[in-house]
Amino acid sequence: METYAGIDLHSSNNYIGIINDKDEKLFGKRLPNNIDDVLMALEPYKDTLKGVVVESTYNWYWLVDGLQEHDYPMHLANPSAIKQYEGMKHTDDKWDSFWLAHMFRLGILPEGYIYPKEKRHIRDLLRRRLFFVRQRTAQILSFQSMVTRNLGRKMSVNIIKQLAKIDVEKLFDSPHLVLAAKSNIDTIDFLTKIIKDIEKEVLFQVKLRDEFALLQTIPGIGKILALTIMLEMDTINRFEKVGNYSSYCRCVNSQRLSDGKKKGENNRKNGNRYLAWAYVEAANFAVRYNAKAKRFYQKKKSKRNSIVAIKALSNKIARASYYILRDQVPFDEARLFD
Repeated sequence: METYAGIDLHSSNNYIGIINDKDEKLFGKRLPNNIDDVLMALEPYKDTLKGVVVESTYNWYWLVDGLQEHDYPMHLANPSAIKQYEGMKHTDDKWDSFWLAHMFRLGILPEGYIYPKEKRHIRDLLRRRLFFVRQRTAQILSFQSMVTRNLGRKMSVNIIKQLAKIDVEKLFDSPHLVLAAKSNIDTIDFLTKIIKDIEKEVLFQVKLRDEFALLQTIPGIGKILALTIMLEMDTINRFEKVGNYSSYCRCVNSQRLSDGKKKGENNRKNGNRYLAWAYVEAANFAVRYNAKAKRFYQKKKSKRNSIVAIKALSNKIARASYYILRDQVPFDEARLFD
């Protein structure tokens, strides 16, 4: 008899549901988030378990790692791609755990990627860098807004990054504005140091693999962005076609069409938000420093708007990355824009 387990995981507890190959419920119990308790519950079924399914929640690391260390066949369910039968009146943790096991038994489970444990911590450190980059951007925009509001002119991001506190004192005649501006500058400097420290550590710990080094031939992609793409993707072999990769990078349109008309939107969050950010960053840099990329952006912008134009360019760069990594060839500008 073959058995299948689903675990509905929460912040402090989990519910384990186990079924057999006839969809009969064999075991169901709520447990605290303790690996020993989970192992004890699964032990009687270990020899017959075809797989243990865990939903890809924010805290799945400890559970999947712990069970893999004890040789359980693990599968990570992609929650954004799972659609339950909408006619159900009532669902709960118990139902969800058995539903995960049921989908796996039928071979229809939308699976996520179990990122190798030994590489995961450095990837997460680079993700933390993005968190601080966004906070720094918020501080820069706040300072820009203050300058425009009170002085009637715009100050560039590069100038703001170079400002010292003594420069701020000359900008405003109000001591309250000076204090607010100094707070912005102090925070920007503090976050910049953290970002540089993280970059230094990542560059020391991880070397850009040869197949990913070619990404730096794409306009807009430097070493940090190439490392981000490498650590988020892990291997190009995960993606069968370029469309799969472009979709994973959230570069494709999520709208739902019927008879040529828009009937709604599908799940925009299905994919990797860090890769989506990396390619948007690459597109913004490409517009600044590559003439053909700038022309493509301006043409799209004239028809729609700047956001759509940048997303269209990021999609092109993501697709180019796929072929560069798959075929191990440098970037060809003519093939991308002509």
